[in-house]
Amino acid sequence: MSDFQRNIILRFFLVFIVITIAFGAVVAKIVHLQTKERDSLLELEQNQSRSNREIPAKRGNIYDCNGRLLAGSIPTYLIFIDTKAESLRKNNGSLFFSNIDSISTGLAAIFADKSAEKYKQYLLDGYKKGKRRLRLNAHRATYTQYKRVMNIPFFKAGRQTSGTFAEIGHQRIKPFGSLCSRTIGGTYADTGYGNSGIEKQYDETLRGKPGEGIRQRVGNFTTDIPIVEAIDGSDVITTIDADLQDIVESELRRTLSQTGGEWACCILMETNGEVKAICNLDRNADGTYTEQINHAVTRMEPGSMFKTISLMAALDDGKVQLTDTFHVSSKGWVYQDRNHPINDSHYIQELKGVMTVKQGLTTSSNIVLAKVVTSSYDKKAEKYVNKLRDMGMCKTFECDVPGAQAPRIDVPKDRETLARMSFGYSVEIPPIYTLMYYNAIANNGRMVTPIMVKEIRSNNETEKRLSPKTLNSSVCSKSTLSDIRECLESVVWDTLGTAAPRRWSNKAKSQKVHIAGKTGTARVFENGAYLNTWHRIAFCGYFPMEEPKYTCICVIHRVNSRDAGSDCGGTVRRIAERAMAHHSIELEQLNEGQIDKPHIKKGLHSQALKVSRKLDLGLKRDKHEWGAYNNELEYSAVEIKQNTLPDVRGMGAKDAIYAIEQTGMIASIRGSGKVVTQSITAGSKPTRGGTVVLELR
Repeated sequence: MSDFQRNIILRFFLVFIVITIAFGAVVAKIVHLQTKERDSLLELEQNQSRSNREIPAKRGNIYDCNGRLLAGSIPTYLIFIDTKAESLRKNNGSLFFSNIDSISTGLAAIFADKSAEKYKQYLLDGYKKGKRRLRLNAHRATYTQYKRVMNIPFFKAGRQTSGTFAEIGHQRIKPFGSLCSRTIGGTYADTGYGNSGIEKQYDETLRGKPGEGIRQRVGNFTTDIPIVEAIDGSDVITTIDADLQDIVESELRRTLSQTGGEWACCILMETNGEVKAICNLDRNADGTYTEQINHAVTRMEPGSMFKTISLMAALDDGKVQLTDTFHVSSKGWVYQDRNHPINDSHYIQELKGVMTVKQGLTTSSNIVLAKVVTSSYDKKAEKYVNKLRDMGMCKTFECDVPGAQAPRIDVPKDRETLARMSFGYSVEIPPIYTLMYYNAIANNGRMVTPIMVKEIRSNNETEKRLSPKTLNSSVCSKSTLSDIRECLESVVWDTLGTAAPRRWSNKAKSQKVHIAGKTGTARVFENGAYLNTWHRIAFCGYFPMEEPKYTCICVIHRVNSRDAGSDCGGTVRRIAERAMAHHSIELEQLNEGQIDKPHIKKGLHSQALKVSRKLDLGLKRDKHEWGAYNNELEYSAVEIKQNTLPDVRGMGAKDAIYAIEQTGMIASIRGSGKVVTQSITAGSKPTRGGTVVLELR
């Protein structure tokens, strides 16, 4: 064998030895991994597991017509500590145990739901059990609480050292509290989907589109890796005016406190069809009133408000004129059933038993209206109902409130029912439909659909505009419309009118604004029978009479010995006076070259400076975080302490809420504007988790 061959064999042998050793090492490592390191590797694999998940989108906000927030989402936090984090297990947990007292004291001060000792025991128990997700807060934390927790020295060290992490969620809030809450609606706590009102009707728009992501655990921590980004929900801009809503709700509450009604509703709408305020109040067991059921869109017998519609049909068909006369009697009128004569609630002696058609509506005479309809449509009931339908009385529209009911006006099967339909029985109409029809009278005969949402907006850009639709361009002839307006005016302004006191009082007649409309009274129907002592009273009208801008309806259910003209007409009068005053506020004219210095609310100094730069006001920078400016734009500092309740009077809602939450208390807002009163005196010691009611105007 030559030297060359020996060389080749030697090299091959050496390579073989190296490969054999390497292979043996691999086998040995595999055996080692399968035996010695098996458990630790399985745990690591578990910690690096991936799972697909849905990334929720942020729900859109709901605003009033002036851009004020009616419903929105604020971030809330669940805060956890991973007690098995490596840093917390080193040196027998020396880092954890050396800081547990300060952690417990801090959490007790921030959340105020249990003592520092109980927090300490809770943390020790979680540490002993090795909980990966030991929750620190029993209830979702506000942003302020979250920041305070993260400022505890131990947690300042960061996630890697403290093992602390948070999961963000969103809580639905209504800055104006109960104001218009039934119409705005609510959301389910678990899913965040809308369950009532505008929240439900526009749920898909508000909800947006969820994204997709992968939740991956790497080591001791979990992270979300987005694959498809979530698309946040769009904002809904309503026609509601928070100021007018406040007026309507406060006046309706005032009337309910006097009448003791079971429930009431009131709607204020511009003649263009935009609903500016809508309020529904139900009596609770303790006698207070809250929004529970949306009566405004629920069918009910309209009572005497329907007389206007009946008379309009007869006038438009040429069956009667306003000057035609009918005989009335204090003993009533027997039409079909002697056991159930048609009666008037009051007999006017000075008319001596004879009324014109106009006087019949002015005094709300059941007998006159029954005679008008029966003389016009006797044995032609179908023609009467068809006329109502032609005028648009049965036309429906898609209401912005889910569950809205449509009117029910059926062809009567007997003559007695026809007579009683004339004054609002045996027909069922939701108040919002009655309002729509009276609005057509105010709107020169044009019937438009009431709307409560006028715009859908995303990222401050308009996606869609909504406007009222015309259901009927003319509900009747011009001459009929003129006659009806004349009658509705006399209801309020004629001395015989049911809403017109002979002297200035609490009915619908006002010295400040001219109102026209009609009262309504209907006996309550329960258990298959009409009750003689309990009534549902109402008033529907428009103002100002000369050039109508608003139409308003007020309905109060189950009252005894009350007057529709005083209670409901009076409510509409007060709303009209305040609404027109609100509408007519104008800015003072400035002299040429004069610069009007704006009023700046008390609050965060940084925010005032930000606005100052935009408006070139030249505000001076100050070292204090909180402060107030006087009329000359001179700055004075305001001190905010965590252990003392601050004076937030003069602040806007945003700053006031933030300042109150700094103390660990919760702010509840009523009204709009700036804070004028607070339920707990400034300087008091705050109660953790307690509520401070702030009244804004």
